[in-house]
Amino acid sequence: MIRLEHLNLVVKSLPSSMKFYQAAMPHWRVRQQGINDWYGVERNWLHFGDDYNYLTLNEAGEGKVRDRTSNQLGLAHFAFEVKNLDALIKRMKTAGFEPHHYGAQNEFRTNIYFFDPNGLEIEFVEYLSDLPEQRNSSDVD
Repeated sequence: MIRLEHLNLVVKSLPSSMKFYQAAMPHWRVRQQGINDWYGVERNWLHFGDDYNYLTLNEAGEGKVRDRTSNQLGLAHFAFEVKNLDALIKRMKTAGFEPHHYGAQNEFRTNIYFFDPNGLEIEFVEYLSDLPEQRNSSDVD
């Protein structure tokens, strides 16, 4: 078995990033945090998640994320599965985050994309079927 345990992200600001991710995943918590030296730059970091999955957020990020409309190398987006997409959208809007766009129409799933405060594109998907052949049907984003 292989599963994704964590993503390690460099962000501009921990407080603004945490506002976004806490709105999205209110059941997660700060697991650990500290300060480290990353190639001569002192930066704050934290692990935000549950007992099995988490995000590592490292402050002091510089520059811009890659142009998602290009074919540049790099991250296009990452996705989280949610049980209630409407509730997530409501939480995000209440926290001040507007959706960027909805995903392709599919009878077995619904999804939406947001940009976090760093410009990273985050997808949230709700599956409307437990059958793998339906959940994984052909319209891929």
